[in-house]
Amino acid sequence: MTSPLEKLKAQLTDIMQHQPFSALLNVTLTHLEKGYAQLEVPYSKNLTQQHGFIHGGVVGFLADNVCAIAAATEVGEVVTQEYKINFLAPAIGKHFIGKGYVVRVGKRQIICRSDVYAITDDETEKHVATALATILPVSYDVKTSSNT
Repeated sequence: MTSPLEKLKAQLTDIMQHQPFSALLNVTLTHLEKGYAQLEVPYSKNLTQQHGFIHGGVVGFLADNVCAIAAATEVGEVVTQEYKINFLAPAIGKHFIGKGYVVRVGKRQIICRSDVYAITDDETEKHVATALATILPVSYDVKTSSNT
């Protein structure tokens, strides 16, 4: 029998393969457990900015998505309400890993943190960003409120 986490991992993998932006980044869900998620994006010249580093938007994508996925292991379908990211170093490496952790599950929101690492040629993890995110369960507010 398939566990709830295995089912969630299969659903998320399918979403990432069919979501155009995730497919463009060639993102892979490499680890999933309750309260924790890990994503990986390989280096591509198409993802760099003018100085040759991986673009901050890609780093932000990893930080945001690992938080949302970690939160989903606790409460199901979610969306990001907000996140704050600190860029610590240029994202230079052969691939990039985001690690997301649930800090607290509340009634209306989930607080998560994430760390993004560049993996260098010698397999060293270089910490390039850290973020804090507020994640909402979809059942709480998103389906019932509208700004239009």
